[in-house]
Amino acid sequence: MPFFAYRGRNARGELMEGVLEGVDSGGVADQLFNTGVTPVEIKPAPQPATAGEIGWWEKFSGEKINPIDVQLFSRQLYTLLKAGVPLMRGLAGLQESAINKSFARILKDMRESLDAGRELSAAMRRHPEVFSYFYLNMVRVGEMTGRLEEVFLRLFDYLEFEREMRERVRTALRYPMFVVAAMAVAIAVINLFVIPAFAKVYAGFHAELPLMTRILINFSDFTVNYWWLMMVGVVGAFVVFKLYIATSAGRYQWDKLKLGFPIFGKIILKATLARFARSFALSSKSGVPIVQSLNVVAQTVDNAYIASRVEQMRDGVERGESILRTAITSGVFTPVVVQMIAVGEETGELDDLMDEIGSMYEREVDYELKTLASQIEPVLIVSLGVLVLILALGVFLPIWDLGKVALHR
Repeated sequence: MPFFAYRGRNARGELMEGVLEGVDSGGVADQLFNTGVTPVEIKPAPQPATAGEIGWWEKFSGEKINPIDVQLFSRQLYTLLKAGVPLMRGLAGLQESAINKSFARILKDMRESLDAGRELSAAMRRHPEVFSYFYLNMVRVGEMTGRLEEVFLRLFDYLEFEREMRERVRTALRYPMFVVAAMAVAIAVINLFVIPAFAKVYAGFHAELPLMTRILINFSDFTVNYWWLMMVGVVGAFVVFKLYIATSAGRYQWDKLKLGFPIFGKIILKATLARFARSFALSSKSGVPIVQSLNVVAQTVDNAYIASRVEQMRDGVERGESILRTAITSGVFTPVVVQMIAVGEETGELDDLMDEIGSMYEREVDYELKTLASQIEPVLIVSLGVLVLILALGVFLPIWDLGKVALHR
């Protein structure tokens, strides 16, 4: 965004000068009015030099900033603001005590941005790789409502929920991924070493081999001779897939397809809806209007298909429809959730019931993840059994046939 130099007077009539980021001069004027400054002059200005600017080499070689760093920052800043510590002094203390040097540089840049007259949300917006769109919007709401410390506490709880969800998914998938990797290695070893050895033995029989054996030998020969072509094909398919889902249409189709996956689809759907409910409740409790809340939440659900449904809800609310009606029309909520939305809208406690919906989905996701291994295990066992059966038929049928021929002689 462009920068604007401003001159104005605060409530005591003192002259204030500085530089702010904004879409236009009107946006800068709104920022000044929100902070109690009456603008006198606003004009375009070049981007101010910032000593805390992070170069490309520092970004490449520096320590990676993890979600846990942002989560701890949110909790620490809440504690400092609640204790009455000024924001600049609090950021200075957090910068000095930061273990992650990359995050310390971010905090230094934020302090310099605040010194230049920017708001905290504008200073954070300079680092979109660290602070998400939802995070920035919530901080902006905290600035507008004067409840910044409360927003940081809720952001900490929200980030903790996100972290626990990721850890549960990672833990649940560890065993299935290990089994699948072991099966892939076993198939590669069999195709590259075992079947070629048996093929040499069968070649000395000078007899017609069973169909299954011929298929295995031909596939093994192709793997041995053209393994590089298979690797190129796999890498090429992966690159094409990544390029496809990088487009808006591809991302939409892929996110919609994921929800229909056996076993995993329902977990992805419930986890996404839990994130939606938590985000909506957080926005609503922070004083964000419903339409703006839905607009912000649509950017945070991390699923293009669900985001499109949330945007449909937002458009319906803008037309004057109720949250209940738009939720039913979206077609992604269960009847129990729809009923809770109806009660929340009728009683005026929609934010609390959205929290309950988030907790309900979270418990369901937790249960699904705990039983994920037991749900996947039969599929893995059947797949392993089919693999063994194919190998047994292909490898031992010729020996069995030759044995019968020898007995008849």
